[in-house]
Amino acid sequence: MAKLTKDEFISALKEMNLLEIKELVDAMKEEFGVDPSSVAVAAQPVAGEAVEEGPKAVTVTLVNAGAAKVNVIKVIKEITGLGLKESKEIADNGGAVKENISVDEANEIKAKLEEAGAEVEVK
Repeated sequence: MAKLTKDEFISALKEMNLLEIKELVDAMKEEFGVDPSSVAVAAQPVAGEAVEEGPKAVTVTLVNAGAAKVNVIKVIKEITGLGLKESKEIADNGGAVKENISVDEANEIKAKLEEAGAEVEVK
């Protein structure tokens, strides 16, 4: 029996109807003791392995305003557009400065707040 190339095998599969493909899968299970559909499912993550993505939306959280609280309040006010009172509350109590933003924007905000003397987390 001549060995089929991958392209020839795929062309042959395209010509089969669903019942014939099911019979082929059943025969492969019986012959090799392996379910081809489970192998195909297990192989899928390998193809996407190189594309490891992190979270798409993150939150910048103020942990500690530090010694230069006035500068931190100014930066929070600038970033969020909040009033002075609301910005001071975040500086005093900590908490989310900005939520559901891109990682790049979060890193920029983190850098600004750290430059002002704050301790910040990105989650």
